[in-house]
Amino acid sequence: MSAAYHSHTAVTLAASSTSEHRPLIITLFAVFVAATLGITVWAGRQTRSASDFYAGGRQFTAFQNGLAVSGDYMSAASFLGIAGAIALFGYDGFLYSIGFLVAWLVALLLVAEPLRNSGRYTMGDVLAYRMRQRPVRTAAGVSTIIVSIFYLLAQMAGAGALVTLLLGISSDGGKILIVALVGVLMIVYVTIGGMKGTTWVQMVKAVLLIAGALLMTLMVLWKFDFNVSDLLGTAAEKSGHGSAFLEPGLKYGATGTSKLDFLSLGIALVLGTAGLPHILIRFYTVPTAKAARKSVNWAIGIIGAFYLMTIALGFGAAALIGPKNIAAPGNTAAPQLAEYLGGVGTTGGAIMLAVISAVAFATILAVVAGLTLASSSSFAHDIYANVIRKGQATEQEEMKAARWSTVFIGAAAIVLGVFARDMNVAGLVALAFAVAASANLPTILYSLFWKRFTTRGALWSIYGGLASSVILVLFSPVVSGNAKSSMFKGVDFAWFPLENPGLISIPLGFLLGWIGSLLSKEEPDKGKYAELEVKSLTGIGAH
Repeated sequence: MSAAYHSHTAVTLAASSTSEHRPLIITLFAVFVAATLGITVWAGRQTRSASDFYAGGRQFTAFQNGLAVSGDYMSAASFLGIAGAIALFGYDGFLYSIGFLVAWLVALLLVAEPLRNSGRYTMGDVLAYRMRQRPVRTAAGVSTIIVSIFYLLAQMAGAGALVTLLLGISSDGGKILIVALVGVLMIVYVTIGGMKGTTWVQMVKAVLLIAGALLMTLMVLWKFDFNVSDLLGTAAEKSGHGSAFLEPGLKYGATGTSKLDFLSLGIALVLGTAGLPHILIRFYTVPTAKAARKSVNWAIGIIGAFYLMTIALGFGAAALIGPKNIAAPGNTAAPQLAEYLGGVGTTGGAIMLAVISAVAFATILAVVAGLTLASSSSFAHDIYANVIRKGQATEQEEMKAARWSTVFIGAAAIVLGVFARDMNVAGLVALAFAVAASANLPTILYSLFWKRFTTRGALWSIYGGLASSVILVLFSPVVSGNAKSSMFKGVDFAWFPLENPGLISIPLGFLLGWIGSLLSKEEPDKGKYAELEVKSLTGIGAH
């Protein structure tokens, strides 16, 4: 049967079983959204300076920031996409969980503390410390905005799948309207709340998400008398693939190309986190480097626990609902499982569906707010204040530019999100990771740890990594071709065989930074590098 048929069947099942309880579902959902908006308005009243808007006044504790980092990181891809990928592809879907978690070790060991010590608000601050300000700030701003928009697409796709399931909408027009609504809410969150509002929403959402996932995990295990072997056996049986469902190779491994795709995906996931702009700016919200390091430790613990629970959610959806009844990209597996656990067609089922969907929606809003804040901060602080106004802009002018850029970035995300609404959100996020690891990570690491790195090396690394990753994505099966999840169906201009460009673009980003520096006539400022080294390692002179 076609993916479209399964998608329609899943939505129809949900619609018919929840129609009588829809007023209750919509009410509970609206309460969650109103509560997060209330938090944003409250925090917005305390946002007076640029430091408040960009970094929350650097007032958050290590635990609070760890919770907020978790909230920022555990996105729609984590909750909806991974659960769906496991439900549809078994073992191969779980590889996303492993990659997302291991990536934190790279962020902790290489980036978190030196970045907190070296910068002020954005990645551009670190690069501009020992290089020519205007070109590197422009490059950093462009890269931040493009990576953020890639990541935003995943959240938009998740929101569309979630709310259409909840409201029983199956028309394309309805999905487009939902994507637009998420975009508008995102713009409101950031323009009113800034970093303070965004952080509090992320903290609340992290607690809700962990609680919701824990409740569903316990209910799934209870259905199988806490026998994990029975759970996995039933999932394999229901999948139609038998024992192959629990072994590598169902999605990645059938061909040589798919094995390379898996390798490319793994590299992108593990290296991507340390280059994600919305994660990097979270390190600036704590008062000290020690607090930044502690907050990452908290985040690893919280995120690790969550990703363990995605195993139960994904295999539980496969065992109890069956892959044939889950919408094609897999984004609705977790909400459908919640309804099943509460009782399909009952008040309990309606409440479970509403609460878990509202938590997932709060997840999406928190993450899109973080992403939009990262890109608008980079535009206002790096491009507007330091490139266009050459450092002459006042704090109020800078904050005004940040708010206006939020509107434009939100509008771009809405338009692109419409095209990405039928794609698996975990796959979309993996693309954002690949772009971040190709453009941002090489430049950050070279800036912090290589004294011969030059402005030309930084520009070649950022623009080269950015261009190669984006071009390879544009000409991959993700955008066009005959794949079920292609963005544009019916046309085929894909000449790059892999779905993830990381295998090519990440080494290229590192290579271009090295070659650009060696070929540059610019003499690196060794004094500035020595200052940066002391500052990044000790925190002396840090903001």
